[in-house]
Amino acid sequence: MPPIDDHPSRYQLANELHARPFPAMSAPCSAAYIAIKQKGKSATRDRSADMAHLIALLDRNGAPHPQPGATHYYGQIGKHWLKWEQHTEFVTYTVFSEGAGERAFDPSDFNPFPADWLADAPGVRVTSALLRIVVEDDVDRIQESLRAWFVPESLAVSRVLDAAAVVAGDFRIDVAGHQRFAIFAAPTTGERRIGRIVQRLCEIETYKTMSMLGFGRARELGPDLNRLDTQLTSLVSSMQGAATEAEQTLQELLSVSADLETLSAESSFRFGATGAYEAIVNQRIEALREERFHGRQSFGEFMMRRYEPAMRTVKSAERRLEAMSSRSIRVSNLLRTRVDVERSAQNQALLESMDKRSDLQLRLQRTVEGLSVVAISYYAVSLAAYALYPLTEVTGLSKGMLTSIVAIPVVLLVWFLVRRIRREAE
Repeated sequence: MPPIDDHPSRYQLANELHARPFPAMSAPCSAAYIAIKQKGKSATRDRSADMAHLIALLDRNGAPHPQPGATHYYGQIGKHWLKWEQHTEFVTYTVFSEGAGERAFDPSDFNPFPADWLADAPGVRVTSALLRIVVEDDVDRIQESLRAWFVPESLAVSRVLDAAAVVAGDFRIDVAGHQRFAIFAAPTTGERRIGRIVQRLCEIETYKTMSMLGFGRARELGPDLNRLDTQLTSLVSSMQGAATEAEQTLQELLSVSADLETLSAESSFRFGATGAYEAIVNQRIEALREERFHGRQSFGEFMMRRYEPAMRTVKSAERRLEAMSSRSIRVSNLLRTRVDVERSAQNQALLESMDKRSDLQLRLQRTVEGLSVVAISYYAVSLAAYALYPLTEVTGLSKGMLTSIVAIPVVLLVWFLVRRIRREAE
């Protein structure tokens, strides 16, 4: 086969599909998980700060550094294994430890993350969790553990991946500040399948929490949307008012539209991200292939009852904001059309007034021209008469007669000259 050039990103794109393998975990074991998000618009954050924080943890344990620009890392730190992933808005750290202590969900399981190192994190904790993985297929013992470890009212339990394990969690924060998840693996469940279950539970918790940020934003928008809705309704009603108020109403309406556009711009990313995170949560739960465990609610049922109403609230706020923005634009266009029509009528009236004034000026000009002919003729006849007075002795005509004879041609000459000057001016 003749050589052919590869796309510059061919190998990078192909390897990306295999860059984040599921961890292999042998039960019994435990995992500590934390997700950190920088404040503000973390999608455009300084990602080098995330890498520096990871390197600081690796240096404490003498572990090798990741490649420059890496978005994931998996390696050993002391007697633990660390998995680090960098996402659009946050980074996650998962530490896997062999064996499970006698005390379930012992806060000391989080000790691989030093307290001073956590305090230096370039952001805030979005969520953290402790996961306990044990080999257990006795239903009575599982039921006893569930009663001891979780709050019954919010507990979600199900068999997953064709009865490979029983997973449980109550999505509550314990006194140590962590969520709790338990995995009771069947004796025949392999290490990689356990790793996939752990990964799925961590992703469900993280993306559930990240999507709830949109719910918080929707709540914040509520008072502003109510205020702007009231203003918009009042302005629409005032459109029936006097024409002189239309321009003032338009200015107030444009102010409301600007406020709505500002809210939309500030919320569009969060609402869009919430929709994406919600889809991931549902996909991860579906991938677990849940089966009911002794009448307990499953993770899917828990989300349907507790999580989906919050997501519907977010979607409702998003639709309301879009509808109000569209309504304000339509009303602005209608009111702007009314103002334009009124201005056109005013301009038409002004043009008519100017036309009347021009006609009056033309008449006045012609009157002035007529008077000018008379005045010029008077002075011209007087000058001509003075010039011809010596002829009275020769002709025997009187001065009055001579003036009368000169007046007619002089007036005609002046009239002709004035008309000629006006034509040349036109």
